[in-house]
Amino acid sequence: MTALTIESRAGALRIRVKVKPRASKSRIVGVRDGSLDVALAAPPVDGEANAELIRTLALALGCGKSAIEIVTGAGSRSKLVQITGLGAAELLAKLGQTGP
Repeated sequence: MTALTIESRAGALRIRVKVKPRASKSRIVGVRDGSLDVALAAPPVDGEANAELIRTLALALGCGKSAIEIVTGAGSRSKLVQITGLGAAELLAKLGQTGP
């Protein structure tokens, strides 16, 4: 397993996320090539997968959905997600990662 790549920008953290829609259940699968792999139970239709991604990340990170924003890739499986209100060490700990 590789380490999650985290960018810090304007008081927020940005991570790359690769989603796999139409999974049996929504869950964080792990980290590959610096990106967080997330399986989503929702289909990639009418923004359902994006909404499910935000719900899944908010639940895993223990933060509100408003703290998570899809910056780029809303129509793609590869996304850039911004998270506010967490430090890098806290983010990694909540995702079960160790620091760099």
